[in-house]
Amino acid sequence: MSEQATAVTHRLVPSPAGRIHVVEQGAGPLVLLVHGFPESWYSWRHQLPVLAAAGYRAAAIDVRGYGRSSKPGDTEAYRMLELVEDNAAVVRALGEQSAVVVGHDWGSAIAANSALVRPDVFRAVGMLSVPYAPRGGPRPSTVFAQLGGDEEFYVSYFQEPGRAEVEIEPDVRGWLAGFYAALSADTMPAPGAPDPHFVVRGGKLRDRFPTGRLPVWLSEHDLDVYAGEFERTGVSGALNRYRNMDRDWEDLAGFDGAPITRPSLFIGGGLDASTTWMADAIKAYPTTLPGLVSSHILDGCGHWIQQERPAEINRLLTDWLASLPA
Repeated sequence: MSEQATAVTHRLVPSPAGRIHVVEQGAGPLVLLVHGFPESWYSWRHQLPVLAAAGYRAAAIDVRGYGRSSKPGDTEAYRMLELVEDNAAVVRALGEQSAVVVGHDWGSAIAANSALVRPDVFRAVGMLSVPYAPRGGPRPSTVFAQLGGDEEFYVSYFQEPGRAEVEIEPDVRGWLAGFYAALSADTMPAPGAPDPHFVVRGGKLRDRFPTGRLPVWLSEHDLDVYAGEFERTGVSGALNRYRNMDRDWEDLAGFDGAPITRPSLFIGGGLDASTTWMADAIKAYPTTLPGLVSSHILDGCGHWIQQERPAEINRLLTDWLASLPA
């Protein structure tokens, strides 16, 4: 393997956000990797060297509001179309005309919308954990407010600026450990236990987090890396993604019900609420993802799939990438 394929480089590139932190490895066709909440470029640490070895230029970013990327102060600066333009700006800044975009969690939605809104830049899209569902239906805040009965859905809990920050920021490391454990296959609450996606009125999200051990995929060092970033930056930039869902619904009105026609890939975890709650979205893929190459549900896997099952994800990603037109 060449030195170019094994070297990892960090750089800051200009974007509408100000700057985006990019971590690169390898040479070849560009594959842009977009993380979710509450993570960073580091969530792709298992994919970067494998993609590089397979002949790709893998570039993992810190989404605006995270890590070393810019953190605009205005909540509205985190709307979806802004993040799509950040992705396009990264491709240009890296000297490329086009890229494959792959995302996990919120990164899956950002990647999907990148391929939808900017098909001139993004020639294929891979979505991990969160299925593609076209814009449509009632305003998102209305839908979320109706979930949970007497309990509050976590997305609604995140809406008010400052509210979740008060819970998270006094103990970032402990909160992250609990959040990661709550959605991991080996540490998530047992079936029938209170759902950690919901908050008792007057309570906190962490009240239902597992305690006592980390998921097998998360070392103490890994947790230190994630916690260190959020302790330095705070969590408002990350949470502001949730606070723009109604604005996204308005901004994307022209794409109501629109399919993504670019070649696509979906991989979800069999134990992940994102795939079970959105099972109808997956069933609709023949209509919503007419360019779908393959779709996979990993049995016994939780939400953090590229970290829980790195070898399996790497194989599926490289096989899919190899199948794409040059």
